Amino acid sequence: MRARIQKSMVIILTLTLVMACALFSVIAYNQNLSLLKEHVRQETRYIRAAIEMGGQEYVEEMDGADKSARVTLIGGDGSVIYDSRQTASEMENHKNRQEVKAAMKSGTGEAVRMSDSLKEEMYYYAVKLDDGNILRVARTMDSLVGTALQILLPMILVAAVMAAVAYWISHLQTKRLIKPINELDLEHPLENAVYEELTPLLQAIDRQNKEKDAVSNLRKEFSANVSHELKTPLTSISGYAEIMMDGLVRPQDISKFSERIYREARRLIVLVEDIIKLSKLDEGGVGLERETVDLYSLSREIINRLSPQAKEKNVRIFLEGEYVTVYGIRQILDEMIYNLCENAVKYNIEGGAVTVWAGDTLQGPKIVVSDTGIGIPKEHQERIFERFYRVDKSHSKETGGTGLGLSIVKHGALLHGAKISVDSDIDAGTRIEIRFGRPTGISEHS
Repeated sequence: MRARIQKSMVIILTLTLVMACALFSVIAYNQNLSLLKEHVRQETRYIRAAIEMGGQEYVEEMDGADKSARVTLIGGDGSVIYDSRQTASEMENHKNRQEVKAAMKSGTGEAVRMSDSLKEEMYYYAVKLDDGNILRVARTMDSLVGTALQILLPMILVAAVMAAVAYWISHLQTKRLIKPINELDLEHPLENAVYEELTPLLQAIDRQNKEKDAVSNLRKEFSANVSHELKTPLTSISGYAEIMMDGLVRPQDISKFSERIYREARRLIVLVEDIIKLSKLDEGGVGLERETVDLYSLSREIINRLSPQAKEKNVRIFLEGEYVTVYGIRQILDEMIYNLCENAVKYNIEGGAVTVWAGDTLQGPKIVVSDTGIGIPKEHQERIFERFYRVDKSHSKETGGTGLGLSIVKHGALLHGAKISVDSDIDAGTRIEIRFGRPTGISEHS
């Protein structure tokens, strides 16, 4: 990065220097050209005044006075009367020369062109005399080129010095610019006093750090919870088995101890299965194929599976709505609806009811599970989808929950691009809604 910045700065400074030199050269050339033109015009005025005062002989007398200027006297018909560089009789008619034509027409004329006779680029200035003849004075443009060449060498030297200075300045400036970046404290990005332009980047890094810390804390909490949840049934199983192994159980109590070991083993199996399900959801449902699933029919199957559990608790389950399909993973959708319905039965009151509604809405397919149960306190509603989070831990153990059911629902919803909303009040029941968006590939049941 440092090398790129320095290289860019050197290139920019060098291009600026080259452009400045080129601009200076153009300005100097144009300035010298203006001076040359003014000098030739002034010289022409002097010679014109001398001719008009002393006659044509004045021109012939000054023939050798100034070799750098070319003086030509042209007749009204374009024939050359006198030329300071060539024999007049040998020269062709000049009536079609640009400066001569302009002088004949308007009194003065000028032109810059290559001389046919001298083979040099010349500046010509012509004026019309009182007697109708044309006086033309010309000077070579070589002096401008010479001046430019004289300026060029010093400019090259200046450019070389400036390039070296530019490289040195860019090196120092790059070092100064990069130093605060190299010294950034990425662990505490918002505490760095650096360029304002880096603020969005530092804010993004700070968010990522917080997210990483949150994920790390969740993993630690999850590991601790898993260890605790696994340890509890394993301790019970080990304790009951040890008592039976030592022969401390009466024959008539063996069946009770065996039942306790079986229940704890089942609890352990369910917990491990839920952890495996969450792991698959974290991986985005790897290995699970999507298909068209009818939420209404799936809800009816789940209600049938839960009927014995509902009957035991004297809770009635109703299915309402219409056939509606979503494109998703059937196994995960089954787990989501089953966990919601099972919780609605577990945490219901004696003689209560559970209503499952499935159907299509303007926002998309929807599944709603409502119950007349104990409800969820407002302060707990945002956390019920966290892993192993329980509103009432003692009551949850009585119902046999693992604390992962609603977490599975949340991850399943994320996998399907669905949104969850909860509405609950203490002793007034709970209503949980899962809304699937249109982009998930929905088609109405015909």
